[in-house]
Amino acid sequence: MRRRYILLSLFKFSDVALLVGSLIVAAVASRRSFGAFSLAEFLSMQISVRNFVLFAGLLLLWHSLFSFLGLYESKRLSHQRIEALDVLRATSLATVALLLVGSLFSLSVNQPLFLGVFWLVSTSTGVLSRRTMRFLLEQMRLRGRNLRQILIVGTNWRARQFAKTLEAHPALGCRVLGFVDRDWPGMEEFHKTSYAYVCDLNGFLSFLRENVVDEVVIALPIKSSYYEAARIAALCGEQGITTRFLSNLFDLKLARAKAEYVEYDSLITIHAGSPQGRTVFVKRLLDILISLSCISCFAPIFIITAMLIKLTNPGPVFFVQKRLGLNKRVLSVYKFRTMVQGAEEKQAGLEQLNEVTGPVFKIKDDPRITAVGKFLRKTSIDELPQLFNVLRGDMSLVGPRPLPLRDYRGFDKDWHRRRFSIRPGITCLWQISGRSSVPFERWMELDMEYIDRWSVWLDLQILIRTIPAVLKGFGAA
Repeated sequence: MRRRYILLSLFKFSDVALLVGSLIVAAVASRRSFGAFSLAEFLSMQISVRNFVLFAGLLLLWHSLFSFLGLYESKRLSHQRIEALDVLRATSLATVALLLVGSLFSLSVNQPLFLGVFWLVSTSTGVLSRRTMRFLLEQMRLRGRNLRQILIVGTNWRARQFAKTLEAHPALGCRVLGFVDRDWPGMEEFHKTSYAYVCDLNGFLSFLRENVVDEVVIALPIKSSYYEAARIAALCGEQGITTRFLSNLFDLKLARAKAEYVEYDSLITIHAGSPQGRTVFVKRLLDILISLSCISCFAPIFIITAMLIKLTNPGPVFFVQKRLGLNKRVLSVYKFRTMVQGAEEKQAGLEQLNEVTGPVFKIKDDPRITAVGKFLRKTSIDELPQLFNVLRGDMSLVGPRPLPLRDYRGFDKDWHRRRFSIRPGITCLWQISGRSSVPFERWMELDMEYIDRWSVWLDLQILIRTIPAVLKGFGAA
């Protein structure tokens, strides 16, 4: 335990050192872009008390961000790709923090080159340092050091699969001591395997007392073995032994499970929507920063568009429509008006002209669209006011499109409704795959694909690919 504490302290110090090093490299690189500038000249620069205090505060903020994002929790059982994504989120937020501090206190660190170099160096060194640490720990475990002795309670198929997973990855350093269970019809199949049956449920306590056990994994069926599982968990807690439960209690194919706490009660949450927790915080932060930047940059377009709408057609500038958002909550979505006044009331008479499959309504040459409206739709300028929906938190930049109430009433499959488990967005896989030219079923499949694959990196990819899709105007209607 003491060695872990020392190792963790050194790891935290190395992270801070890498960030400071990234800051120095970024400073030298940005200075050299304006002419010759050496590292010695950088180190000889005078540092004011104000800048020193800001620098110390920034280091503390970075350290807090890294801790908050779980970079110092045990990663023994997690994939290295997940760890790399955690580092990417942390360094991206560290870069955003540097930008905000630079903007607030008028520092030169908010230059694009400086921030780009800092992000690139801090991310690459952060990932490399963790890959190196993981490699060293794995080599240590492969040599029989730093092993965890695992006892599995249960002999069913799920328990055996879990043991196979641990054995297939010896670098995890998890050694299966054996299995504990009562006599049941499936024991005959279990005895055909090479796994050790160490004792029955009655002998569990004696085995704990007489053997080295680091962790106990309970894989008993929840319905028939509730009291045995509860007793075993209590015995482990009494002796301070880590207890784990296989989370796929109900064998739900799409659901993910995680542990949560309400006061003194612990819960295993089964969730089939988007990931929750820290990643949602990062997504929301990016939504706020990017939407604010876009509103500032596109302010002249907002003004010109409003004037064109007012001058060419009577009625309001904005079209406000009730749509369904997160978990089917009704929200008001804002768009620049592209149709004549009273267009919604005229839709019933045009239903027979609908050109798309499913419950949605689209007409390529809709007679209700104004001349200016055609241009706004073709260029997607009509969607810009939804940046205010993003700022308010009703929507995200990336997510399934919010659907009108009329379209939702036409849903005939429950799996379509899973799209409402995530906050709706301005753009998503549907927008970059052809929009209105995509059949309804494929549209829903793309939304499910987005929910299942969601990550901050996927959001950034979709945002980047949205730009050429908008410029080409493919599928816009």
